Amino acid sequence: MFGLGWPEVVIIGIVALVVFGPKKIPEIGSALGKTLRGFKEEMNNSPKDDATEPEKKESQP
Repeated sequence: MFGLGWPEVVIIGIVALVVFGPKKIPEIGSALGKTLRGFKEEMNNSPKDDATEPEKKESQP
């Protein structure tokens, strides 16, 4: 996972718990999940949108 071992992940988790508190961590996780889900949906829909748009032709003088 990004070149991090389990000890580093545990330390990052403890620091996040101290900084944000136990009540805020689920809210942050939920917001991050929604953001990633929306990003994934946009990436999946992107090729379909490009194919439906008419090609723009440059005007010739």
